[in-house]
Amino acid sequence: MVAAVHGRKDDEGDDARRHEVAHLEIPNLLHREPRVEISSRDYCRLAVAEWGRPATDITHLIFSTYSAWQAPSFDHQLAALLGLRPTVCRTILSLHGCYGGGRALHLAKQLAENNHGARVLVACSEITLVCFGGPDGGNLIGSALFGDGVGAVIVGAGPFAQSERPLFEMVSATQTTIPRTEHVLGMQVSGGGIDFHLGIQVPMLIGQNIERCLVDAFSGFVDDPSSCWNDPFWAVHSGGRQILDNIDTELKLDAGKLAASRHVLREYGNMSGATIIFVLDELRRRRKEDGDDLLPEWGAMLAFGPGITIEAMVLRCPRASSLSNN
Repeated sequence: MVAAVHGRKDDEGDDARRHEVAHLEIPNLLHREPRVEISSRDYCRLAVAEWGRPATDITHLIFSTYSAWQAPSFDHQLAALLGLRPTVCRTILSLHGCYGGGRALHLAKQLAENNHGARVLVACSEITLVCFGGPDGGNLIGSALFGDGVGAVIVGAGPFAQSERPLFEMVSATQTTIPRTEHVLGMQVSGGGIDFHLGIQVPMLIGQNIERCLVDAFSGFVDDPSSCWNDPFWAVHSGGRQILDNIDTELKLDAGKLAASRHVLREYGNMSGATIIFVLDELRRRRKEDGDDLLPEWGAMLAFGPGITIEAMVLRCPRASSLSNN
């Protein structure tokens, strides 16, 4: 179960705070990694506070980023800043790009299900400054599309403590790599940061392959899932307008099915691996505002990135009346 979700834009706050960040960051562009650690710490603390249990109850930490590279890595520093136990099991996911959040949640699901009583803190932090360079005609879209973001989720398996209120159940998950597409979407670490390549074929390739990935994920739950794609709710990585439009078209979704993803894209842009946490948080916000029956019981989550790699997950939205039985 996803027990707590917290997604925040890195630059949220008043104008004074924005100016403060500018003064701190502009003179230190070559030493930008510490902000990854500090931003992650702040939003992880918010997620832990909302979860309702002490940070020392966290048994595993998964940290996903492409924004920093050093050893000891930032999962080590984040664990210390949060006051996690020295015995916490840490994993860092690096350069997974836009499917990093989906991969982290998939891994957290496996850890929680196979370690009795485990509580897994998933943190995704992306600062796209490392990808920024002078315009060369090939990176203009990427520079305009991508933004900074930090998200945190706590994942566990039952039994649950009285203070825990599961938000989404992760029922099944799959990962698929589209063959012979590694040249279409990728990142390369260089002396100046990260060189990012986004081919124009990406929306088309994702659209052509998305249904097969979903059928694999839903196998065993629905006899013919392709006949009812409008039944579940949708949490889709906000990779870009054309990608969302192609998914809408290929799956023949009703208007508004991808509203949460489009909202996140419009307000924050593509924040790489952290984006899917923002989408889950937006779904949670809408459910809280409009009541328990807003979302269907079953849902689908999609994230995609370099490879091209597609993470697909079947979600279930527990009803308030059933929480006491978990």
